[in-house]
Parts: sequence; C-alpha cells; structure tokens
Amino acid sequence: MRAIRVASAALLGATALALTAPAAVAAPPRGKERFEVEVSPSTVAAGGEVKLTASGCKGRTKVHSGVFDTVVIEAGDNSATTEVDWDARKGATYSVTFSCERGITRTAELTIAEGRPEEPLVPPGEHPRHPDHGVDAGFGGTIGGLDLGELGFGALLVVGTLGTAYHFTRRRADGS
Repeated sequence: MRAIRVASAALLGATALALTAPAAVAAPPRGKERFEVEVSPSTVAAGGEVKLTASGCKGRTKVHSGVFDTVVIEAGDNSATTEVDWDARKGATYSVTFSCERGITRTAELTIAEGRPEEPLVPPGEHPRHPDHGVDAGFGGTIGGLDLGELGFGALLVVGTLGTAYHFTRRRADGS
C-alpha cells in the first residue's frame, strides 16, 4: 500500500516539474541580456539583398562579413538591409558576425545560391494566374476555436479517472 502512495507522490511531483520547467527555461538569466541574430534569407544569390536582424542589444550592433560592407544597426533599431557582393563565390557559406556594443558577439551563416533561373517563371507580357478563391481546408487549427463541450467532456473523464483511482485505493486500504 505504501508503494502506491510513493508512486502517486512521485508522479504528482514529476508532473508539477514538467509543467513549471518551460517557464523557467523561457526567462533569460538575471543580469544577462538575450542577444539573438538572424540573416534572412539565409540563402541568397550574389548581388541579392539580405535583412540583418539583431535583438536584445541595448547599444549599436556592427555586422560584418566577407560578402558585404560593414553594416551598423543603431540602438533602438532591430534590423538593417544590405546587398551581397556580386563577386561572392556561388555555393559558398560565409560567416556573418554581429558584435553588440556591450561586448557580446553572435554569428550566423549566409549561403550564396548556386545560380539563377535561366528563364522567367512567367513569360514577359503575361500576368500570373491567380485563383478565384482560397483553398477549402476545413476548420482545423486555431480557426475552429475552443469547443466547450469537448473541454467539459475531457474534464469529466479526468475527474472520473481520479475518482475511480481514489475509490479503488480506499477500498484496498479498508480491505487490508
């Protein structure tokens, strides 16, 4: 009988830990700022434009790489755009370094695309054909909303399961 109580307490403790762990991981450590960077798109043709995004730096951020001139993202801004050099080596991956004024450095990768399409996707003079209506995909995801009937039934099942477990646990305790 003692084993059931210990197992129940362990299961309850593990559930509480599992439910509170995501909140603890989501918060940055105290005293340290979270500095995140992104190069978008991560693959671009030579001569193409990329968006450089840096968030979490309280000061200016300098961004440099071997395929574009140094870019400065001013304090208060999160992003800047720049053009990749035309002579960038196709198929190569370049490192993009973001340096926060506070001494934090992060890197991201930028890949130069192999080539460009030889012919346009739409012949000159023609407009791309647009569908008359959207896709009929049903009500899934967040569009369907919350179904209070299903939530109530789920809650009823959970309460019923717990009540049944409690009943059988008490019955065994009284019968022993």
